[in-house]
Amino acid sequence: MRQNMVKIHAVAATLALLIITTFFISTLVSELFGDKQQIVTVKTYIFYAIWLLIPLMATTGIIGNKLAPNAKSGVIGKKKKRMPFIALNGIFILIPSAIYLRSLAIVNIFDTTFYLVQALELTAGLINITLMSLNLNDGLKLRKAKQKT
Repeated sequence: MRQNMVKIHAVAATLALLIITTFFISTLVSELFGDKQQIVTVKTYIFYAIWLLIPLMATTGIIGNKLAPNAKSGVIGKKKKRMPFIALNGIFILIPSAIYLRSLAIVNIFDTTFYLVQALELTAGLINITLMSLNLNDGLKLRKAKQKT
Protein backbone atom coordinates (compact mmCIF):
# COMPACT_ATOMS: atom_id res chain seq x y z
CA MET A 1 0.00 0.00 0.00
CA ARG A 2 2.74 2.45 0.98
CA GLN A 3 4.66 1.68 -2.21
CA ASN A 4 1.56 2.50 -4.29
CA MET A 5 1.18 5.80 -2.44
CA VAL A 6 4.81 6.64 -3.16
CA LYS A 7 4.28 5.90 -6.86
CA ILE A 8 1.08 7.96 -7.05
CA HIS A 9 2.82 10.83 -5.24
CA ALA A 10 5.76 10.71 -7.66
CA VAL A 11 3.57 10.53 -10.77
CA ALA A 12 1.26 13.35 -9.62
CA ALA A 13 4.20 15.58 -8.67
CA THR A 14 6.05 14.91 -11.93
CA LEU A 15 2.94 15.55 -14.05
CA ALA A 16 2.25 18.77 -12.15
CA LEU A 17 5.82 19.96 -12.72
CA LEU A 18 5.60 19.10 -16.42
CA ILE A 19 2.29 20.95 -16.78
CA ILE A 20 3.59 24.08 -15.06
CA THR A 21 6.77 23.99 -17.14
CA THR A 22 4.66 23.59 -20.28
CA PHE A 23 2.57 26.62 -19.25
CA PHE A 24 5.74 28.65 -18.74
CA ILE A 25 7.40 27.68 -22.02
CA SER A 26 4.18 28.02 -24.04
CA THR A 27 3.60 31.48 -22.62
CA LEU A 28 7.14 32.62 -23.39
CA VAL A 29 7.07 31.23 -26.93
CA SER A 30 3.64 32.70 -27.73
CA GLU A 31 4.60 36.09 -26.29
CA LEU A 32 7.97 36.27 -28.02
CA PHE A 33 7.20 34.65 -31.37
CA GLY A 34 3.43 34.33 -31.70
CA ASP A 35 0.66 36.60 -32.77
CA LYS A 36 -2.31 37.68 -30.65
CA GLN A 37 -4.36 34.62 -31.65
CA GLN A 38 -1.61 32.27 -30.50
CA ILE A 39 -1.49 34.09 -27.17
CA VAL A 40 -5.27 33.68 -26.83
CA THR A 41 -4.92 29.98 -27.65
CA VAL A 42 -2.19 29.46 -25.05
CA LYS A 43 -4.12 31.36 -22.39
CA THR A 44 -7.23 29.29 -23.17
CA TYR A 45 -5.36 25.98 -22.95
CA ILE A 46 -3.77 27.05 -19.68
CA PHE A 47 -7.18 28.05 -18.32
CA TYR A 48 -8.58 24.58 -19.00
CA ALA A 49 -5.45 22.68 -17.95
CA ILE A 50 -5.32 24.29 -14.49
CA TRP A 51 -8.39 22.19 -13.64
CA LEU A 52 -6.21 19.10 -14.20
CA LEU A 53 -3.27 20.66 -12.37
CA ILE A 54 -5.22 21.45 -9.19
CA PRO A 55 -6.08 17.82 -8.33
CA LEU A 56 -2.53 16.74 -9.22
CA MET A 57 -1.11 19.28 -6.79
CA ALA A 58 -3.65 18.34 -4.12
CA THR A 59 -2.85 14.64 -4.59
CA THR A 60 0.87 15.36 -4.29
CA GLY A 61 0.44 17.33 -1.07
CA ILE A 62 -2.07 15.01 0.58
CA ILE A 63 -0.11 11.85 -0.13
CA GLY A 64 3.18 13.53 0.82
CA ASN A 65 1.72 14.47 4.19
CA LYS A 66 0.32 10.96 4.73
CA LEU A 67 3.67 9.38 3.88
CA ALA A 68 5.60 11.53 6.36
CA PRO A 69 3.17 13.28 8.72
CA ASN A 70 5.74 14.04 11.41
CA ALA A 71 8.84 14.82 9.33
CA LYS A 72 10.26 18.20 10.20
CA SER A 73 13.91 17.87 9.20
CA GLY A 74 16.12 16.21 6.66
CA VAL A 75 15.22 15.83 3.01
CA ILE A 76 11.53 15.27 3.70
CA GLY A 77 11.47 18.27 6.02
CA LYS A 78 12.90 20.44 3.24
CA LYS A 79 10.25 19.20 0.82
CA LYS A 80 7.48 19.90 3.33
CA LYS A 81 8.79 23.42 4.00
CA ARG A 82 8.61 24.26 0.27
CA MET A 83 5.06 23.02 -0.20
CA PRO A 84 3.23 25.93 1.48
CA PHE A 85 5.06 28.40 -0.78
CA ILE A 86 4.20 26.33 -3.85
CA ALA A 87 0.55 26.04 -2.82
CA LEU A 88 0.10 29.68 -1.85
CA ASN A 89 1.83 30.82 -5.03
CA GLY A 90 -0.54 28.67 -7.06
CA ILE A 91 -3.70 29.60 -5.19
CA PHE A 92 -3.12 33.34 -4.87
CA ILE A 93 -1.05 34.20 -7.96
CA LEU A 94 -0.97 31.53 -10.65
CA ILE A 95 -4.60 30.43 -10.79
CA PRO A 96 -6.09 33.96 -10.57
CA SER A 97 -3.54 35.21 -13.11
CA ALA A 98 -4.39 32.43 -15.55
CA ILE A 99 -8.10 33.16 -15.28
CA TYR A 100 -7.63 36.93 -15.55
CA LEU A 101 -5.18 36.76 -18.46
CA ARG A 102 -7.50 34.49 -20.41
CA SER A 103 -10.43 36.84 -19.78
CA LEU A 104 -8.39 39.75 -21.16
CA ALA A 105 -6.95 37.78 -24.07
CA ILE A 106 -10.28 36.47 -25.36
CA VAL A 107 -11.58 40.06 -25.68
CA ASN A 108 -8.29 41.13 -27.27
CA ILE A 109 -7.07 43.36 -24.43
CA PHE A 110 -3.28 43.32 -24.45
CA ASP A 111 -2.52 46.43 -22.46
CA THR A 112 -0.13 47.36 -19.66
CA THR A 113 -2.25 45.51 -17.11
CA PHE A 114 -2.14 42.34 -19.21
CA TYR A 115 1.65 42.46 -19.43
CA LEU A 116 2.14 43.33 -15.76
CA VAL A 117 -0.02 40.39 -14.71
CA GLN A 118 1.81 38.26 -17.32
CA ALA A 119 5.16 39.24 -15.78
CA LEU A 120 3.86 38.38 -12.31
CA GLU A 121 2.55 35.03 -13.56
CA LEU A 122 5.85 34.17 -15.25
CA THR A 123 7.80 35.09 -12.12
CA ALA A 124 5.52 33.05 -9.87
CA GLY A 125 5.62 30.18 -12.36
CA LEU A 126 9.41 30.18 -12.40
CA ILE A 127 9.47 30.17 -8.60
CA ASN A 128 7.14 27.15 -8.52
CA ILE A 129 9.13 25.35 -11.22
CA THR A 130 12.29 25.91 -9.16
CA LEU A 131 10.74 24.78 -5.87
CA MET A 132 9.03 21.77 -7.45
CA SER A 133 12.26 20.80 -9.21
CA LEU A 134 14.06 20.91 -5.86
CA ASN A 135 11.35 18.67 -4.41
CA LEU A 136 11.66 16.26 -7.33
CA ASN A 137 15.42 16.16 -6.89
CA ASP A 138 15.02 15.49 -3.16
CA GLY A 139 12.48 12.75 -3.93
CA LEU A 140 15.00 11.10 -6.25
CA LYS A 141 17.63 11.30 -3.49
CA LEU A 142 15.22 9.55 -1.11
CA ARG A 143 14.54 6.85 -3.69
CA LYS A 144 18.26 6.25 -4.26
CA ALA A 145 18.91 6.09 -0.52
CA LYS A 146 16.05 3.62 -0.08
CA GLN A 147 17.38 1.43 -2.90
CA LYS A 148 20.77 1.22 -1.19
CA THR A 149 19.24 -0.15 2.00
